[in-house]
Amino acid sequence: MILYGAPVREKIKEILVEKIKKLEKKPCLAIVQVGDREDSNVYIKNKIKFGKEMGVEVLLKKFETNIAEKDLIKEVDKLANDDSVDSIIVQLPIPKNINTNAILNKIPMGKDADGLSTTKSVNSDNIITPATARAVILLLDYYKIGLRGKKVAVIGQSILAGKPISFELEKRGAEVFRCDISTKNIPEITRECNILISAVGKPHLINKEFVNFKQVIIDVGINRVEGKLVGDVNFAEVEPVVCAITPVPGGIGPLTVACLFQNLLDLISEK
Repeated sequence: MILYGAPVREKIKEILVEKIKKLEKKPCLAIVQVGDREDSNVYIKNKIKFGKEMGVEVLLKKFETNIAEKDLIKEVDKLANDDSVDSIIVQLPIPKNINTNAILNKIPMGKDADGLSTTKSVNSDNIITPATARAVILLLDYYKIGLRGKKVAVIGQSILAGKPISFELEKRGAEVFRCDISTKNIPEITRECNILISAVGKPHLINKEFVNFKQVIIDVGINRVEGKLVGDVNFAEVEPVVCAITPVPGGIGPLTVACLFQNLLDLISEK
């Protein structure tokens, strides 16, 4: 079974369009990008396109890779204090010479559409659920894949994807096995799980050695290989083996974009 994200995204889109029509002011999402990474460009292009379709202004603030951290902080502060901007995201990753948390923490809670600021407790119920984690949960709900009591392996523990995904799964009663670069014998762990989620960003990392025939595979990774978008999972090798799997492209990616705009509307409704 192929778990496509498009039906879920379209369902969300219909709801959001109706909400936006009722607003007095056109919503504005600001995206801060540093550098010119190809994968980031793909994400941002999709966000701008989706925003336009829904009637949301998407403001892209793009800076050179060599921008100083203090100057980037000033730019984020400007957006934070701009009443015409309803929410802000920083397109990750940003260059290693810049402290990611220092930038994210400059985004006020009321404008933090990605919910990634570390000034807020990760375990708080009063924060926005990061879009990728929200997308994973909505996809599983849509296809009626239960989580309570299930064993779930999450490979990759970034602040953008793996960590918030793991937290949301645990909130719903799953037994989560958090795997990262330091974890030993990952294939042995994942083969014993009901669900495997990969959020690493390494093409074709997951092969048939990681999976079992009753398993659900959620591929969060997006990578470009020889001009084509591919996931963390070797789809051709794994799809015939498992029970269900998300494709790349066409799986979690489009749904994550929709969930970002859900977060935007949630922030506006709280004002």
